[in-house]
Amino acid sequence: MKKLNNRTFAVLGLGIFGSTVAKTLSEYNCEVIAVDLDIKCVDRMADICTSANQGDITDLETLRAAGIGDCDVAVVAVGSHLEESIMAIMNLHELKVPYIVAKAKNKRYMEILKAIGADKVIRPEKEMGERVAKSLLSQNIVDMIDIDDTYSVVEMNAPRSWVGKSLIELDARRKFGINVLGIRKSNESRLSISPSAEYVIAAEDHLLVIAEMQTFEKFEFINSI
Repeated sequence: MKKLNNRTFAVLGLGIFGSTVAKTLSEYNCEVIAVDLDIKCVDRMADICTSANQGDITDLETLRAAGIGDCDVAVVAVGSHLEESIMAIMNLHELKVPYIVAKAKNKRYMEILKAIGADKVIRPEKEMGERVAKSLLSQNIVDMIDIDDTYSVVEMNAPRSWVGKSLIELDARRKFGINVLGIRKSNESRLSISPSAEYVIAAEDHLLVIAEMQTFEKFEFINSI
């Protein structure tokens, strides 16, 4: 698989979340340095990561010896133990890692980890739960990702009233405040980005669109257009 960038990533904690992050980054040929106290987790990832190390992520010298100080991005993937996450983030700052992502199990942990210097804090279970719930609100939604508190990117079935119309004729940006980013034809797995304005929407098409979430709600877009 093509290498997307030349950054080196650290993954601290090799549970399900951390292992998935490390494996996915490795599949894109990124350099990944992983650390976990559990030797079974380390052995499982040894042939996947650039370097998999057994050690305590709260110990500065362990991280230094593993080469974490040379990483561009670090993911603190432990989540459940606040003190462990705090110590790991403090160590990463000491090692001058430029960008730190941390996992939190609840809102309070999220606030604390942000306060001590994590650049981004995520709650995977919450975010995935919201994503699944939103996709279940309509049979037409294939997938949905919130970009921020305002905008969402949605992959959806083509609305019936759009079928047979070209994108320029539809003029979705002006009429609905919705931008069509891409088209996935029914017989293709690959998404076609920035389709031609002359493209005519077919009933089997999936559309990748971006809009304010309130736009979908206001017009009851998914169900009524």
